[in-house]
Amino acid sequence: MVDTDRIVGTAKEVGGKVQGAAGDFVDSKRDSVEGRFREAQGKAQDVYGQAKDTLRDVADNVTDYAGDAYDRRGEHLRAGREAVSSRVEENPLIALMIAGAVGYGLALLLHGRR
Repeated sequence: MVDTDRIVGTAKEVGGKVQGAAGDFVDSKRDSVEGRFREAQGKAQDVYGQAKDTLRDVADNVTDYAGDAYDRRGEHLRAGREAVSSRVEENPLIALMIAGAVGYGLALLLHGRR
């Protein structure tokens, strides 16, 4: 969807170019300067509309990605649980040592050294 600022900005830019060219043609400094000013305003409004379009597209994509991640959360949790289970079954002693080290680290963080 094209933003209305882009349409209006492009129209102002074209109108400003025409007015500036006409001012140059008839040697009217006032029309030439006004035309260049309208052209710059139109360009700025067009760029503003492009930025709004880009942000709107990014917001739509983020929403889609978040929805996909939410829909697939069960698959990821299941895969992670299976991976941990297989590692623990292969090396139960190492898993026990890692769990103990993590528990000790958490205890230090919670209670601090005295």
